[in-house]
Amino acid sequence: MEQVYGAGKAGGTFDPITFFQQPQIILRILSWIFSIVIFGCIANEGYVNRPDEVEEYCIFNRNQNACNYAVGMGSLAFLCCAAFMALDVYFPQISSVKDRKKAVLADIGVSAFWSFVWFVGFCFLANQWQVAKSEDNPLKEGGDAARAAITFAFFSIFTWAGQAFFAFQRYKLGASSSLFSQDYTDPSQDPAGVPAAGTEYAGYSADMEANYDGSGGYQNQEY
Repeated sequence: MEQVYGAGKAGGTFDPITFFQQPQIILRILSWIFSIVIFGCIANEGYVNRPDEVEEYCIFNRNQNACNYAVGMGSLAFLCCAAFMALDVYFPQISSVKDRKKAVLADIGVSAFWSFVWFVGFCFLANQWQVAKSEDNPLKEGGDAARAAITFAFFSIFTWAGQAFFAFQRYKLGASSSLFSQDYTDPSQDPAGVPAAGTEYAGYSADMEANYDGSGGYQNQEY
């Protein structure tokens, strides 16, 4: 089957089994799950205090920016994954090759951006966890949650990089000239291809045959 930026001609039926078996979809789901884990770990167990304190502080060296970064980026990554998942479902229905190209380029750019974001986040969280003082958390609360956030931030670097790679592979496929041109638009969605209102079909008549001189290449045979 001919492919246009990784999907067939518009109008095909949606196959959920085939859809969820695609490598970029698997990575998208993993990134979505990782973002939930990072956000949930820090939001629930990322703030601790000493026994003699009332106010809670970020478990990462009491650096509020570290917790804010993890929670904020986790939330945004979750929403971004959901948005691109919806785009993946709708993508085969996009009839314009130019629109498909824009979608794939956006996927490349956004995925590469998030891979960089999680690389920065992993380095930031790991550094702050390393320099955290044990006396700030004598009961060792939230340690597992902090390590889980750091671990899944590390994994997210590669899941998002993988999405960028597969999106680039789709971009390299380009548009098949035998299926679409770069300016192709589904005729049903092209206003120029729709007859004007009130236009009636002129049926075939005997006068047409009488006036036809055979210049089109076909002539009636005499028997």
